[in-house]
Amino acid sequence: MSRFRSLTARLVLVAVALVALVSILIAGATVLAMRSYLTGQLDDRVASAAESLEHDSQRPGPGSGPQFGNLGPGALIIGFQNGERVGFVLREGFADPEKLPSAQVQKILATDDDARSLTVSGHGAFRIRSIGSGDDRGIVGLPAADVDDSVEQLAVLAAILALAGIAAAGVAGTVVVRRQLAPLREVAATAHAVAELPLSEGAIDLTDRVPERLTDERNEVGQVGSALNTLLDHVESSLAVRHRSEQQVRQFVADASHELRTPLATITGYTELARRQPAATPTALDKVESESARMTSLVEDLLLLARLDSGRPLANEPVDLTKLLVEAVSDARVLGPDHTWRLVLPDEPVEVRGDEQRLHQVVTNLLTNARKHTPAGTTVSVTARPDGFTVRDDGPGFPADLVDHAFERFVRADEARTSSGGAGLGLALVDAIVHAHGGRVSLTSSPGDTAFDVRLR
Repeated sequence: MSRFRSLTARLVLVAVALVALVSILIAGATVLAMRSYLTGQLDDRVASAAESLEHDSQRPGPGSGPQFGNLGPGALIIGFQNGERVGFVLREGFADPEKLPSAQVQKILATDDDARSLTVSGHGAFRIRSIGSGDDRGIVGLPAADVDDSVEQLAVLAAILALAGIAAAGVAGTVVVRRQLAPLREVAATAHAVAELPLSEGAIDLTDRVPERLTDERNEVGQVGSALNTLLDHVESSLAVRHRSEQQVRQFVADASHELRTPLATITGYTELARRQPAATPTALDKVESESARMTSLVEDLLLLARLDSGRPLANEPVDLTKLLVEAVSDARVLGPDHTWRLVLPDEPVEVRGDEQRLHQVVTNLLTNARKHTPAGTTVSVTARPDGFTVRDDGPGFPADLVDHAFERFVRADEARTSSGGAGLGLALVDAIVHAHGGRVSLTSSPGDTAFDVRLR
């Protein structure tokens, strides 16, 4: 059975089986139709002979050749001769008919009056017809050997032709099926080539594709080829995202290590200074405390990002966004008196669902970003909407090449905005928290107009 596991073998086997079935049915029907036709012709001849004999004499019997000329040699006749019931079989030339034994004649006469076929021992099969009835009943018959021989020859010829047709169907089916499945083998070769690529790590160059001529979705092979190309496109994009994510994780770890190393080095240095110069201990302790606070804040931000990345759910409670924005802007006015702060609120209070503490952190980070990275005199506007809020400033804006990366971790835009020494996690936290609430945050920036748009629902 292993030889029939391939699709080619199974398709050829099915095709050959169908051809064989059709050939057998056609041959059988032809043989039966021919037998019926020849038998009908023979029956017509028997009927004609019987009518002729009935017309010539009420009691058929052997006589001259012309009397039985339409019967032919080999014909069977049972009738009366000299008042005696006799049976005989005509010979060639109608001379000296072969007389049948009386017992055999009685056995023949014992057959049903409606019988059409009869087998006579020593003479084969006959097609017969009764003449008269009762004691005057006679029988006329013609041999069926010619019909049987013709049907047998036709059956043999039909069998030979059927076998030849089946063999030809097998050969032609194999060639045609292999040719038709060649595109499928080409698609499979593409799949095998991709399967042999190392996809476990690193940048993947997934360039193998099914040729365009094999992606016509109007046929089954084209549908498979198109689906495989779509799958490979998806795999390629997924692998690219994975590689980019791996690179970002590596960069994230490196950046985090760098950010933590600075305060740790500072703490180590001032600790060593305090040990060597006791008089500098108060200054060293102050510096150690500030660096510890900075490191603690950085670690807390990193932990929060890790929790958000892991999909840990936030609180889902009603939050008075109007009140939250009023408090955040009020705090910003105190911390940044050299900036102009504006708050635009709708007539109705704005309420959203979410984690109030984290949403407050979003607003605070955006306002802190505007305060620290724009020069004095910059106007910062906060506009509330039913679905969120917008923070806009008229500062110098982000460099064009950093707009698309503003929400990535440890990204700074200090070249265009006043440096503040931040770790570069503020906007990354904003993006992560907003997405954890099922919303989105976007940035548009140009000189004199930078806007963070937060949509929460």
